[in-house]
Amino acid sequence: MRSTSISVAAALSCTACAAAFVACSSEPARAGDGEAAPAVSLGDAAFVDAPDADGSKIVVDGGFEGPDGSVIRADRFVTKVVSATYGDCAGYGLTAMPGVVLGPPVGGGSLSGGLDVVSLGFKGEIVLGFEPNAIVDGPGVDFLVFENAFWAAGDPDHPAAELGDVSVSEDGVTWKTFPCTPGAGPTYGTCAGWHPVYSAPGNGISSIDPKEAGGDPYDLADLGVTTARFVRIRDLGTVDCPSNPGSKPTTVGFDLDAIAIVNARTP
Repeated sequence: MRSTSISVAAALSCTACAAAFVACSSEPARAGDGEAAPAVSLGDAAFVDAPDADGSKIVVDGGFEGPDGSVIRADRFVTKVVSATYGDCAGYGLTAMPGVVLGPPVGGGSLSGGLDVVSLGFKGEIVLGFEPNAIVDGPGVDFLVFENAFWAAGDPDHPAAELGDVSVSEDGVTWKTFPCTPGAGPTYGTCAGWHPVYSAPGNGISSIDPKEAGGDPYDLADLGVTTARFVRIRDLGTVDCPSNPGSKPTTVGFDLDAIAIVNARTP
């Protein structure tokens, strides 16, 4: 995959780059290709960012390699795509499904969003499971949702975000949804898709540490739920799909990278 670098002005002129930089690309990323993911240049603001990722998910017996050489169980992440309903202007990452959303995140840090994602399209929806594991209510954050948000021009007050609401279920039938009412700007509360992702394979940041990994944090206690086997994400339609068929991008909507269980029934 060729490396790409574009200026802030060019990035913001791209149809969907105001919300997620993958709108400037039509080539899906794949985990494990051994190449660094393309990045959008947003200047050289002086702040600490996540180390570069190696671009692959390091698979070991029983799961994925952790930052200290330990093994993180595969079912601490998504193991199954139960269903997916893609909205208009979806398409990015579809050829890499379901693998692109399985396993740990491949984050790009706060300067650029990762490309190891699938775009749900305008008001698209996806339901995911963690068989045979489950999320349980424990101390603090119980699970993390990773999109590919980043800070436009390095400014944390201006996240480039495509938002989604997050629901959980024990049986896949009855759902409880974290309140999400996006306003004109951050903060976006318990909407998903507005916190940068710092954890990536090989960069030494644990994907199951909510203090370091980045992503959007969720606590089951906020919903009065004790356990959840399924997570559903719905794009909120904060970025429109162009009406001209000849100019439709394939990158509109929530861009899902991964989900990690922090408090697991089976750690």
